[in-house]
Amino acid sequence: MKHLILNADDFGMTLGVNQGIIRAHRDGILTSATLMANGLAYDDAVVQAKTVPELGVGCHLVLIGGKAVAPLKQVKSLADADGNLPQSLPSFVARLSAGLIRTGAIEHEFRAQIEKIRSSGIAVTHLDTHKHTHAHPKVMEALARVAKQLGITRIRKPMENLRDSWRTTRSARADGTGHTAELVAAAAARAVTPWFKAISRKYGLRSPDHFLGLAMTGSLGPAPLRRMIETLPDGSTEIMLHPAVRDDALAHSGSRLQMQRELELQALLDPGVKSALAERDIRLITYGELN
Repeated sequence: MKHLILNADDFGMTLGVNQGIIRAHRDGILTSATLMANGLAYDDAVVQAKTVPELGVGCHLVLIGGKAVAPLKQVKSLADADGNLPQSLPSFVARLSAGLIRTGAIEHEFRAQIEKIRSSGIAVTHLDTHKHTHAHPKVMEALARVAKQLGITRIRKPMENLRDSWRTTRSARADGTGHTAELVAAAAARAVTPWFKAISRKYGLRSPDHFLGLAMTGSLGPAPLRRMIETLPDGSTEIMLHPAVRDDALAHSGSRLQMQRELELQALLDPGVKSALAERDIRLITYGELN
């Protein structure tokens, strides 16, 4: 049996991102989204989420970009004096590895973000992180502790099988698109799999059997997504996507994913992609239905 979660990251980033996610769920095959508690369009995302109760909503925990949610006194080693989180993944990792960011500050920030979403009336189905920061063992340990304290048992496992990555990116290259950087990122995440699994077992956390989409970030148009579905492995799988309607706020957000988000929205709405699911008897689920 094959079970598939199609998760949209960055819910709450902009109004256009929210619009794309809701449309991909209502009119397409999207089953799940993860909400940014510090997103500029957070309040709108909460309102929109409540109009589609079948959409599973998790927390997209943010340590890079935007403002901290926790009180500044709790996250002094993480945020600057104005409450701004680190602006890039390399600077965050460098500071964390040097011991300049305390894991306690990360825990405070994670807890504040999750509790903000819950206090808005959203039942958090699962956790993942912006820029996959929980692939770092220190961040993963902090996330796991907070998840256990708050009774959350499902998280994203951001490690993609490199054979699957190579197959899907090779197909994309035949269409004229290269993904060397994404393959490198997938390989780097894969290297920490033993630590990730050990921490997950320690805290009783569960993830889908398989994860796809990292190596194809921003390039899952209709044809690549259909090929990915046609070769889906047995068990449960999460495919990560970033659908959106590109608006001015997104254009000025600094996100490298712009028109690529509209491409992925098209894929989630494509009748051929939907028919591929039916042809292979793949059941769409949310993280709330996992295991």
